[in-house]
Amino acid sequence: MSPSDNHEAAASAASDAIAQFEDTRTGLVGRVQNRLHQTPSLVPLIVLVFSVALFGILLGSRFFSPFAMTLILQQVQIVGVLAAAQTLIILTAGIDLSVGAIAVLCTVVMGKATFSYGIPPAISVAIGMAVGTALGAISGWLVSRMKLPPFIVTLGMWQIVLAANYLYSNNETIRSQDIEAEAPFLQFLGTPIKFGGATFTFGVILMILLFVVLAYSLRSTAWGRHVYAVGDDPEAAELSGVNVHKTYMSVYMAAGFICALAAWVMIGRFGSISPSATTGVIGNIQAITAVVIGGISLFGGRGSIAGALFGALIVGVFELGLRMAGADPQWTFMLIGLLIIAAVAVDQWIREVAA
Repeated sequence: MSPSDNHEAAASAASDAIAQFEDTRTGLVGRVQNRLHQTPSLVPLIVLVFSVALFGILLGSRFFSPFAMTLILQQVQIVGVLAAAQTLIILTAGIDLSVGAIAVLCTVVMGKATFSYGIPPAISVAIGMAVGTALGAISGWLVSRMKLPPFIVTLGMWQIVLAANYLYSNNETIRSQDIEAEAPFLQFLGTPIKFGGATFTFGVILMILLFVVLAYSLRSTAWGRHVYAVGDDPEAAELSGVNVHKTYMSVYMAAGFICALAAWVMIGRFGSISPSATTGVIGNIQAITAVVIGGISLFGGRGSIAGALFGALIVGVFELGLRMAGADPQWTFMLIGLLIIAAVAVDQWIREVAA
């Protein structure tokens, strides 16, 4: 046997060093850009800490009180849960304009099942979860199998669900007093719990647990890696053995289920069930706002679910801080609009690293 044919000897003599590419980014700006590319949630975290510090300086102990801090969490719990659903869709390079409407319809389904059909509240909540999941499955099938643009599919679904919501409910509101007297389980997530000097609700706890579960699933499971792969390049993902259709379906169904969770949170937060709840119209925009400010790329395949939570909290901090400062509410919309544009600009700048 010639030395050239002795593969084992050649392998043992080979270097153990891992192939590396020279990093051509030099200087402080290049290192910062690379760091932000590696940790997408770092930007919204910095903005969140800065905004808390800013209002803390301006408002003093009033803003740093346990009441103010917990009030922010109470205010963002619905948007936070919807933002979690929206994040999954955007990670696949889509966008969902129907999350708010689905959440409102699921509240109506839970209420009608309990008060019109006499179904136990726990089962009514489960039915609402099933309806949300089914609506997500329809959108996912249209995107995956019919190859329709997610924007168009969810825009149509938004209109359909809003119409179905009013038709099914006959535009009737179920009062908070009736729910509290006959079906308090529907309001369970609004139950307050004290922790030290702060008061939370189970809705806030659910929101935090949801983000923890999704963070683990996206970071540490094959499903999470498939979601990122499909969002980055679905054709390349399919060539790599990823079942793109199954991934799309699972993402849209999970988003629909999370919208139903948001519905249960809504009942706990508001007490009543109303088909005309503003979440059906503005909930979509609020969720997208939180996701974009949270550093999740609208081009898909990049971002951290923690960023969406940070984005929702940033909006909550600005809303409460400006309100406590006595500012005109329009300043909130203006500053949030500037944050959205800045977030997209930063995302484009960070994407230059990958290019």
